[in-house]
Amino acid sequence: MRISDHITLAEATKSQLAERKGLSNQPTPEHLENMKHIAANIFEPLRSFFGKPIAITSFYRSAAVNKAIGGASTSQHLTGEAMDIDGDVFGGVANISIFTWIKNNCIFDQLIAEFIEPKGTGGWVHVSLRKDKPNRKEILVAYKDEKGKTKYKPYK
Repeated sequence: MRISDHITLAEATKSQLAERKGLSNQPTPEHLENMKHIAANIFEPLRSFFGKPIAITSFYRSAAVNKAIGGASTSQHLTGEAMDIDGDVFGGVANISIFTWIKNNCIFDQLIAEFIEPKGTGGWVHVSLRKDKPNRKEILVAYKDEKGKTKYKPYK
């Protein structure tokens, strides 16, 4: 089954941790609709613009998988409204370019530059899109504080 032209359900629910621990990572029909919405409105236009394969490293997470990885209990991955995108996996698209394109061309709920290096590579891009609620258009940058804890600050 396909979520969109370039995303299969298997790719969208793949989790090595779920496989190792025997956890289910299958979305509900409502979550599947959310996944199709973000794929159609963010990922497919992004993929079309760059014309190159772009990896999704995390998409849907069941509650059990999210808990096992230590994800936030409010994570939009739980509802199929968020994806983590990494242009470095296949090469050819810098993560800063993905971040900037989404910022300038898409409606989104939250967009986070997750540990992208100054040269624009490394890290990944987290993006979420709500289907049935207003989108906040929140833009953040992830960083580690002096104790190594992940923190977020507004993008400037």
